[in-house]
Amino acid sequence: MADCYDKDNSISRGTGGQERGTEVMGATGHYIGTPNGIMLCVDANDDGRIKGRLYHGYSRSEIPFRGYEDIIKTAERLFNSLGFPHTGAGDRDIYGRTHRFQKKEGMARVMRDEELLGQHGDMGTFVIRVQHRQHSSWQGRVTYLDKDQTVYFRSALELIKIIDGALDEAGATEGDGAGEEDKEG
Repeated sequence: MADCYDKDNSISRGTGGQERGTEVMGATGHYIGTPNGIMLCVDANDDGRIKGRLYHGYSRSEIPFRGYEDIIKTAERLFNSLGFPHTGAGDRDIYGRTHRFQKKEGMARVMRDEELLGQHGDMGTFVIRVQHRQHSSWQGRVTYLDKDQTVYFRSALELIKIIDGALDEAGATEGDGAGEEDKEG
């Protein structure tokens, strides 16, 4: 049985009131736990285009992003450099050619998990753990640290929808009652 998305892109609830595909992990979600883990710190959402910084253990520098395309390209470069997770198929171009990437030798972690977890976004903070790259997409899990909730995803598109949904919900919660003073007067 596949997850069903409601009109607001939320996952329909399964049996027992828990969302199918969602695992609430409590404080155990506050770890990176994989060599290719990424901290995604979202600082702004301008008309659906998120902006912020991402971090991984192989650089001390923040990597700014503007939109999901930047996130995906940056993460793919990291995964290709690490050779992990292994890609089932190479990248194809418009001419049908397949490109394979060589793992970079000598990559060393320079940031510990505790340092990575110390980073936070103004709108939301997520730990992305891509476990597989199959069918030209990603599979893994994402933890929304602000709510301490972990969800498994089956594609990069589903990951985007999960993050968007969390940010939309957070924005709606922050917006409750906000601006009421502006309407008066």
